[in-house]
Amino acid sequence: MREQVKGTFDLVMDPEPLYDPFEGGLVLGRLLLRKTFHGELDATSTVRMLSAGTSVKGSAGYVAIELVDGKLRGRRGTFVLQHSGTMNRGQAALSVTVVPDSGTGELSGLDGAMAIDIVAGVHHYTFDFAFEG
Repeated sequence: MREQVKGTFDLVMDPEPLYDPFEGGLVLGRLLLRKTFHGELDATSTVRMLSAGTSVKGSAGYVAIELVDGKLRGRRGTFVLQHSGTMNRGQAALSVTVVPDSGTGELSGLDGAMAIDIVAGVHHYTFDFAFEG
């Protein structure tokens, strides 16, 4: 049975992100982010992100791996989220999915996907999930 939780999260960026500029206005970046999730996903996470910016305003891409550690509806454990995002001249596309078989502890067998929205500067998540088996 699929379930859904919603909430907010706080985001702290590493104070020293690394950006490498290249010819043609391309910029590759590496960032370390830390999140604190609030709501029925009560957890912290570490995110390692790679990004690419272009010379065209509103066009970019990123990939990231995020290790989440905490409780999901009271079940304790860890799991990994895989991010893939693009901006095509301001049009965003984002996929955030649970890496198969990455759940540990009481989160073993977790499968799911997360949507992220930013409203008035506040980060919101919607996490649709199920447990296999």
